[in-house]
Amino acid sequence: MPDVGLTHIALPVRDLDASLAFYAKYARMQVVHRRSDEASGTEIAWISDRTRPFVIVLITAEEVTHPLRPFAHLGVGCATREEVDRLCESANEEGVLTLGPFDAGYPVGYWAFLRDPDGHTLEISHGQEVAITVREASE
Repeated sequence: MPDVGLTHIALPVRDLDASLAFYAKYARMQVVHRRSDEASGTEIAWISDRTRPFVIVLITAEEVTHPLRPFAHLGVGCATREEVDRLCESANEEGVLTLGPFDAGYPVGYWAFLRDPDGHTLEISHGQEVAITVREASE
C-alpha cells in the first residue's frame, strides 16, 4: 500500500554526520535509509524515531541559506520533564540551547529550543498532547 498523508520533511545540511549525531542525541532518531547520488555527490539520509511512518530527510548542500528558525521548527516530544532538563543541560554545555526550558502550561507544555549544526531549530518538549488533540478532533 502506498504511503498516505504527511511522510517527511527535507532539510539541507552541510555535514551529514554532524547532523546525524545531533538528531540521534536530541531526538532519538536513527538512520533508516542512506544513499549517495553519484552524479551530484549529494549524500542523503532518512532518519526516524520509529514511532510512526515519518522521516526527516537530510540532504547535503554546500551551504544552508534558509534554516528553520523560530518559530519555524521541528518538534519532538520527550517522555518526562527530567528528560527535557537533561537534554537542555547537555545542549547548554554544547552551546546549542537557544531558548528555555519554559513551562507554558496546557496544551504547549514544557519546552525548549535547540539549534542543530546548520541552524535549524529543534523543539524538545514534554506535555504537548498532540496525539490526544488529533484523536479528539477526529471524533
